[in-house]
Amino acid sequence: MSEHDRQREQLPTSSQEQPHFGSQEAPTIFLADADATTLEKNGAYAGPETPGQLDKPRGAWAEAWRELRRSPRFYIAGTLLLLFIVMAIFPGWFTDQDPRFCPIARTDLKPSGDHWFGTNTQGCDIYSRTIYGARASIIVGVVTTAIIVVVGGLVGALSGYFGGWVDSVLARITDIFFGIPLLLAALVFMSAFQDRTVWTVVSALGIFGWMQVARIMRGSVITVKSSDYVVAARALGAGTGRILARHVLPNAVAPVIVVATISLGTFISAEATLSFLGIGLPLSEVSWGADISTATNVLRDAPYQLFFPSLFLSVTVLSFILLGDAVRDALDPKLR
Repeated sequence: MSEHDRQREQLPTSSQEQPHFGSQEAPTIFLADADATTLEKNGAYAGPETPGQLDKPRGAWAEAWRELRRSPRFYIAGTLLLLFIVMAIFPGWFTDQDPRFCPIARTDLKPSGDHWFGTNTQGCDIYSRTIYGARASIIVGVVTTAIIVVVGGLVGALSGYFGGWVDSVLARITDIFFGIPLLLAALVFMSAFQDRTVWTVVSALGIFGWMQVARIMRGSVITVKSSDYVVAARALGAGTGRILARHVLPNAVAPVIVVATISLGTFISAEATLSFLGIGLPLSEVSWGADISTATNVLRDAPYQLFFPSLFLSVTVLSFILLGDAVRDALDPKLR
């Protein structure tokens, strides 16, 4: 008799009497036939059943999202930012007045039922201009941040991963741009254009605002590239592009996300500053910075003209800062 047949005889068969468990349903056992095929059979105890599936270990991003949902700052900032984004995309939902319709007969009207925020010196409705002004500020903040993340992230990733002469060259280029103040460089850049638009402001801030992201990404990539999973991927023959895309960047991008979230508010403030100085968006463009610049001429007689666009600008910047703080706390295990 073969070894397989002897093992087969030791297993319970269907003719054998199975123990009874009272009114409880008999557990399940899996039997093997002569062909090593698994058969299900009731009556023998196969092992304790767990009440539910074991929880899978959470990844870093899943754990960060769980922590983020517990943060009150995330919900406050997210609600305000969602409101401003909807306001920028669909301003007609909030007002039916044209922000460029400015009859001189209604100059400097105080807030009332007809004009909630009053009118400015040109006779424009301040409420409608405040609503429509969100579009320029949101576009500048979001698009500029996307540019600095792509440019700065690419420079920092290449510099940190390859090191050597690549790191030296890119680091010196970054230092040169770091030596130029952002607002001064934007002023010089904007003064070269007579027809300035939102995209001109985006270009100026994007060209001279990527250096901080590059340095943070470089340090993060240097830390990640020495990890065991990166060394193992390289030993298995993975190419440079695959290692960067699949292993290095996903694990090094967390600090960049935090900086980018906070930088959104910074770029919105920079656009308002440029418009206030008269070198940003022209007065024909509806923006909070342009309205703040115009309101300073009548600050003593009509302070409400300065208050409302400044309030919306401050709340928007504060919302992005709160969101950045919440994201930082969620992504940094030491702050939990």
